[in-house]
Amino acid sequence: MSFELFVARRYLKTKRKGLFTLVTTAIGVAGVMIGVAALLTTLSVMNGFQTDIRKKIIGAQAHLVVLGRMDAGGAERVRRALAGRKDVAAAAPFALGQAIVTYEGRSMGIVLKGIDPAQEFRVNDLAKTLTAGSWTQVPASTSAIILGEELAKNLGAWVGDDIVLVSPQGLSTPLGLMPALKRFRVCGTLHTGYYEYDSMTAYASLDAASSFLRIPGGASGFGARLTDVALADPAAAELQRELGLSFAVRSFSQMNRTLFAALKLEKYVMFLILTLIILVAVFNIASNLILMSTEKLRDVGLLMAMGASPRQIRRIFLWVGLLIGGFGVGSGLLLGLGLCWIIHRYPIVELPSDIYYLSRVPVYVDMGDVAVITLCAFALTLLASLYPAWRASRTDPVEAIHYG
Repeated sequence: MSFELFVARRYLKTKRKGLFTLVTTAIGVAGVMIGVAALLTTLSVMNGFQTDIRKKIIGAQAHLVVLGRMDAGGAERVRRALAGRKDVAAAAPFALGQAIVTYEGRSMGIVLKGIDPAQEFRVNDLAKTLTAGSWTQVPASTSAIILGEELAKNLGAWVGDDIVLVSPQGLSTPLGLMPALKRFRVCGTLHTGYYEYDSMTAYASLDAASSFLRIPGGASGFGARLTDVALADPAAAELQRELGLSFAVRSFSQMNRTLFAALKLEKYVMFLILTLIILVAVFNIASNLILMSTEKLRDVGLLMAMGASPRQIRRIFLWVGLLIGGFGVGSGLLLGLGLCWIIHRYPIVELPSDIYYLSRVPVYVDMGDVAVITLCAFALTLLASLYPAWRASRTDPVEAIHYG
């Protein structure tokens, strides 16, 4: 143990003069502890929501989507490009377009997606999201359709009901351009857990959707599942260079860029706001060290008279500040992790499942966040200790012994 650390520990252990100094020390430690615990708990809850949203998006979407004119040559080129990549685990064609759905006087704009269930289920987790009906009728019938659960609720249409889709493409007739109409029978509903999909998306067979939407080549693009979802962005960039500008390659994060950017910004803002709690606490530590340097003025003078250098005096007070801050950071981490475990284990905060699709607050502790919080708290404590340490090192030993 170094000389500076030994003296700093003795200063903290010795009985202080008056109750005020003790209270300010306790406030400094408690402030850092509460700030660290609040920051860790808040970021963990936000990470939980982000992780949950990410899982639901990936479950309903492919990791990678290739869009373009899928005529015979184009579709075969995309198939070869996807098949030639080792990071692509599965691929499936799809047809995508917008339509208007009507049922018993109610009309809504929707996204119609045509799929081949046998191939599509290898790309995403739609097979696990069915809440009513069956997928078996989708490839067997050109008039079968599966609705998102929220869409079905808004329309009031359930399994066995007939709905009418209106295509914006229209049909050319001797009387002019007429809207294309087709009757579909609802054969199931699904619940992905992501409101945007559940309230606006309907699924039909690939042939039925491409014919209704009048898509050349019978497909709008291909979706692909990767061996590692973290490879989505670099894989999309490499595939874009390979296919050229005639095709558009998008990863799931690029297709949901606005949502992920908003969640990321929200996390940064909350981090900055809650860091202010720690900043207030370290000001208390700074004031405590200034009081200590005044209280220990005679001791500092004696140490300097015995040969202690100003540099060693600075280190003593820096160690005092770091010990106070370190105790607060350690206690805050334990408190924050304990709160995260309690929130995860017990339904303290219950959420309305019809709005959030969750019955309790999700929590995910990211060790990277723990490291950043710890480093920031220690850095602020160190900065708060610099001035009191410098002030103590400027003490004149003769005056300190005489007037201390």
